[in-house]
Amino acid sequence: MLTPYADFADSPRLVDPASRAFQSLLDKFAPTDATVLIAGETGTGKEVVARYLHHHSTRRHGPFLAVNCGALTESLAEAELFGHEKGAFTGATQAHPGWFESAQGGTLLLDEIGELSLPLQVKLLRVLQEREITRVGSRKPIKVDVRVIAATHVDLAQAIRERRFREDLFYRLNIAVVPLPPLRQRREDIPVLAQHFLALYSRRLGRPARRLSPDALEALMQYNWPGNIRELENTLHNAVLLSREETLTPAQLRLAGYSEHRLSDVQDSTLDSFLRQYLTSESNQLFDRVVQSLINNALELADNNQTQAATLLGISRHTLRTHLANQGVIKGRRKTVSVTPGQAVSAAQGERELRIGYQKFGNLGVLKARQSLEQCFAQQGVSVLWSEFPAGPQLLYALQNNEIDFGTTGEVPPIFAQASGNAVTYIAWEPPAPSSVGIVVPLESDITTLADLRGKRISVNKGSNVHWLLLQLLDEAGIGLDEIKVVYAPPKYPLTVSDYLSVDAWMMWDPLLSAAENNPALRVIANGEGRVSNHQFYLARRDYVQQHDDIVHQLVEALQQTGQFIASRRHQAAMLLAQELGLETDAVERALSRRSHQTRSMAFEVIKQQQAIADRFYALGLINKPVRVREAVWQFSSGLRLLA
Repeated sequence: MLTPYADFADSPRLVDPASRAFQSLLDKFAPTDATVLIAGETGTGKEVVARYLHHHSTRRHGPFLAVNCGALTESLAEAELFGHEKGAFTGATQAHPGWFESAQGGTLLLDEIGELSLPLQVKLLRVLQEREITRVGSRKPIKVDVRVIAATHVDLAQAIRERRFREDLFYRLNIAVVPLPPLRQRREDIPVLAQHFLALYSRRLGRPARRLSPDALEALMQYNWPGNIRELENTLHNAVLLSREETLTPAQLRLAGYSEHRLSDVQDSTLDSFLRQYLTSESNQLFDRVVQSLINNALELADNNQTQAATLLGISRHTLRTHLANQGVIKGRRKTVSVTPGQAVSAAQGERELRIGYQKFGNLGVLKARQSLEQCFAQQGVSVLWSEFPAGPQLLYALQNNEIDFGTTGEVPPIFAQASGNAVTYIAWEPPAPSSVGIVVPLESDITTLADLRGKRISVNKGSNVHWLLLQLLDEAGIGLDEIKVVYAPPKYPLTVSDYLSVDAWMMWDPLLSAAENNPALRVIANGEGRVSNHQFYLARRDYVQQHDDIVHQLVEALQQTGQFIASRRHQAAMLLAQELGLETDAVERALSRRSHQTRSMAFEVIKQQQAIADRFYALGLINKPVRVREAVWQFSSGLRLLA
């Protein structure tokens, strides 16, 4: 019987009659080389089904690759799918095989095929008919031996009527079709899937085994699951992460749909009767009292996490903060007042803002958790606003688009930012931490040395610190970029089963790297020791520093004090971060111990090292123009002047 994750022995067997029905189709299609079309809603497990077909085919020993057609950029989609020759377009500094060549002898899943552009649909049709591809910039056809599986959540027949999908391609794909029913149509699978995910995430998070109360199981069975199995997995992952009790209740599942169902049952009785009675007797301030009660209960359920509370209420975090400001719980936002460089502004002159981007770790993470910065600026009329980001590249994008004023990243993101015209300014730095970055593989992986990376799929967040480490590792092993498949993806931990199947290795950094080291299912094959410095930089928008240098100077002082706090009270700092990160305290403490958190003014030697990295990325064609790091450095001196 089909398991959700066919390559894992502890996966549950699906038992619903609807699952058994499409199981019989899969067993018929798997041994053949027929092109298969999997149709189903988002989150129904289309990639898992594709892997099942591959695993039970004669190609099981060949590669299985999955490409999301919806994520391909229009300008590079053809090169991604079919490869390109050196010089085929700007930035093509060397030849590169595409997805079809990389999947030679195996299976290629074209996920969300309904998102392909019409010109690419024409070329894909020819590939399916002729079994050959032509690289961009070449006229020489290359034969490919690849089984194609397509998947879509789009109604392709409707897309044909709307002239968004080619009819001839549809008929080419419509030979072997697997209609994948949504989870709400195979509810008998819910209990076994729920138990599987509870056990999986309890084990990964190092928590005691969790179980569902009868009411919680009833809630799962009654919920409509618009996000299907993926939503069920995320729901139970979140419940294990946030709950302190071993028995989970409906409230801890945070099922908005289920709550709405329960509310609709009492809408004409209890709730409406209460509101009508209150409105006819004491209507004053009813709205404010109801809103305040909703917010207070949501914050209590979410352990005062504003993002999670907003999710429970079905509103944005910004809307929640507006209500909190109206209630006087937090300070409201006010318009920023522009001032000349060096000018301090008091509360009487007008309130200013400091919008900080952070990643829940390091000095900024601790500074936010302690709320000491808010206290520092309270008397000066400066509002401190925090925005969380998964990694440096995303944070720098927000800095470029004037969404934040200040943030911290590793070495590589500011180089990519400078190359794209971002007016980023280096404010300060922290000493090297080479052991805080590394490359991680599953315990049972055949990758034991760096040389084994040749031909493998490696996940990396493009433009991040670990991108630089990857280049160093490949150089050390004598492997070219064209000899691996780089899969650009944002950082993620804990890894799901589909993550284990999608790539062969992950580039990670602390605290996720330390957490991975605690995971018996993973091992680190190399870290940054002797390969990269892994500095940490504090960055700001140039115009913000010019207008508010007094704020930036005080912020750096606060970061220096926070570094001293981490050094002297590391366990306490780790405890502050662990709950926010959803990681174990010992993993966070280990991550903190591997980095010096002493914030320092920019120095010539670190600028020189940063310039060497920038020059290497330009030489490899990974950035489109050379950058001068020195031009973006702000030196803290008496006048806080920009270096020439």
